[in-house]
Amino acid sequence: QLQLVESGGGLVQTGGSLRLSCVGSGVVVDFYAIGWFRQAPGKEREWVSCVSESGDKTYYADSVKGRFTVSRDNDVSTAYLQMNSLTPEDTAVYYCAADRRGCSEYVIEYHDWGQGTQVTVSS
Repeated sequence: QLQLVESGGGLVQTGGSLRLSCVGSGVVVDFYAIGWFRQAPGKEREWVSCVSESGDKTYYADSVKGRFTVSRDNDVSTAYLQMNSLTPEDTAVYYCAADRRGCSEYVIEYHDWGQGTQVTVSS
């Protein structure tokens, strides 16, 4: 069974940067697209970005396009989300998730999830 563990969250000021990591274990991560989602208090979980199995295709929500960069290194079974120019609206718990059917924007398409990492952006 695939297990995912996120790290890299924290408190940052507006305009700052963070890099989140998502480490996979248990099965070969290369077979899975990795999606990033976030959930702010009182709001539904929303899709942020996705990287394809090989890393050659990346996708972004309009709200983060141009500020966030998703990547992966299958040699170390890790996906990354580089977040720049952060604003308080980016404050949320960030989750990575995996799907063997490729990238999707929909929560229901992903079967394996990490526990989440908190990102807080102060004004």
